[in-house]
Amino acid sequence: MSTVHSQNENRLAGWRLAGLAGVAFPLAGVGLPLAVHLPSIYAQDFGLPLAAIGAVFLFGRLWDMLSDPLIGLLSDRARPAFGRRRSFIAAGAPLFGLGAALLFFPPGGTINALTLGAVLFVVYLGWTMVQVPLLAWSGELSARYHERTRIVTYQQVVTVLATGLALALPTIADQVRPGDGQFKMAIMGGWVLLTLVPAVLLTLFAVPEPSPPARQAVNLPFARAVALVVSDRLLLRVLGSDFAVTLGQYIRSTLFIFFVSFYMGLPQWASGLFLFQFVFGVFAGPIWLRIGYRLGKHRAAVLGELAQMVINLGLLAVPPGSLAPLVVLTVAQGLAQNSGNLMLRSIVADVADKHRLETGADRAGLFFSVFSLSGKAAIAVAVGVALPLIAWLGFDPRAGAASEGLEGLKWVFALGPALAHGLSAALVWGFPLDEDRHAQIRRALQAGDEAAPAPAE
Repeated sequence: MSTVHSQNENRLAGWRLAGLAGVAFPLAGVGLPLAVHLPSIYAQDFGLPLAAIGAVFLFGRLWDMLSDPLIGLLSDRARPAFGRRRSFIAAGAPLFGLGAALLFFPPGGTINALTLGAVLFVVYLGWTMVQVPLLAWSGELSARYHERTRIVTYQQVVTVLATGLALALPTIADQVRPGDGQFKMAIMGGWVLLTLVPAVLLTLFAVPEPSPPARQAVNLPFARAVALVVSDRLLLRVLGSDFAVTLGQYIRSTLFIFFVSFYMGLPQWASGLFLFQFVFGVFAGPIWLRIGYRLGKHRAAVLGELAQMVINLGLLAVPPGSLAPLVVLTVAQGLAQNSGNLMLRSIVADVADKHRLETGADRAGLFFSVFSLSGKAAIAVAVGVALPLIAWLGFDPRAGAASEGLEGLKWVFALGPALAHGLSAALVWGFPLDEDRHAQIRRALQAGDEAAPAPAE
């Protein structure tokens, strides 16, 4: 049965799905400051050298990327009574909270590169233990093609709300006590610690965790399991598409303030427009959910990526100082953003079903950990490419509007994301795992599970 009506049967309530995503509030409260605010505060208020901060954050991110597949594989294999995904989240949340407390409230009011590295190790380990099992849990909540997209949509909307709040808090702090970095840190850190316990409890108990499949293949060594997963051609297409869309999004995010402030000559609008984009992103999830119902996941992903490509190319036609068309394109970007991420994340669960049918092994946690890894790699590449490129083209933020590289800044800001979104669309164009094929896979899996002997007590 492949109608939208069939997706409305036996669905989890929306408030439960939103509750499952509750942990997005403390996660976003750490993620955005780590990328935007904390490096400059550590340099200006704590006197850490920029080179040391850059090195520590680089190694921290590398550790974060390496731990993803390890946690994914371990959560696949675990069989604790509390639930294999739920147990990892419950264990990771206190680690994340401890790391966040030390990150925003350094003991004794001092911090050096060594202690910062140790704190980031704890933060990223706790973060991965929460995020990766949660992604897998979300993919396992339903076997139905469109219902999986609905589940991801609720999580996406909550994440966008959490990110918008994380953007607003430091802005408010700047208005209350301008230039006080430690006060800004206290506001951001206080929010993380205040929301952590209720958010984690919501996530742990909002929905039931499905039992693991009755059939389970013999566990493979870690390296062989990872090699088997990354050799899956469909998964590689999804990973490549997600890498490309995330690359485009973070090139845009990295250069947004520079573009609006210096090329457009509207510095007073820079932060507000960036927040404005996220506000409209709240409405993007339900819109693209309906489009996914109509077109199927991969076609909706292609449409969303092509729409974002056109929006970014449209920036090339906006002359400096023109606020109205910039606002229109920012609203359009907000309404289109995360369309590809949403559909691709839902597709990962379908690809994991295909893998389980072919191998007999449930490796959803490992699949989602590799998917998470592709996004993190794209973020690192976006920053590592975009900033050196605009510098090579002559842009110097110290020169402001007088910089010789403003045209280069414009082309990188508009054309870079446009090309990335176009590549993302190309990689999932004609994706063969559609609704009908997935229904065949689920029927075969159900038949195999029913035929399998009951697990020993």
